[in-house]
Amino acid sequence: MSEQASEISRPLDSSPLEIRDDVREAEPATSRPGVIQLAIKEKTALSAAYMPFVAGGGLFIPTTRPGRLGDEIYIILSLMDDPAKIPITGKIVWITPAGTPGRQQGIGVQFSADDAGSQARAKIENQIGGSLKSVRQTHTI
Repeated sequence: MSEQASEISRPLDSSPLEIRDDVREAEPATSRPGVIQLAIKEKTALSAAYMPFVAGGGLFIPTTRPGRLGDEIYIILSLMDDPAKIPITGKIVWITPAGTPGRQQGIGVQFSADDAGSQARAKIENQIGGSLKSVRQTHTI
């Protein structure tokens, strides 16, 4: 595993977000979507990551992993204290490159227009409730 991948995989116990990138380096980039496990532990972190302005909903995922617009991503999402994991297929629709002033490097993933995407959006919006209309800064806009 590369130094970059091991850096992403390390537990982030003190962080409200935990990201585990399960992409295998030996596989060609076009073989299948990348897999990212994302655990969001706090409501404020979920509010900052959620992208309600994206059709069907989406999430910003802080990562140093390279990606291109349109790349498929498979997310295994855990929200706060809910033991159920939410599998979501999506595509990259937003990229914040390293060194962007005032922004964390990462990708924005649009949920696919299927039942899993709809359920993820509903569950997230139910969790953050009134935060959807707040003027609080997010990772994107």
